[in-house]
Amino acid sequence: MDHEVRITLRLPADLHTWLTTQAKSARRSLNSEILHRLEAERGTPFADDESP
Repeated sequence: MDHEVRITLRLPADLHTWLTTQAKSARRSLNSEILHRLEAERGTPFADDESP
């Protein structure tokens, strides 16, 4: 990423729990999991797909 922006994101508790579970299963941080899913939906390759 050339430039990063920090945001505050409010999620329903059940969505947070689900995302956390998915991230652990993929051996990624919650932040990386959210980025991975957003990039996949956008249709562009995730730059750091190899890292946990």
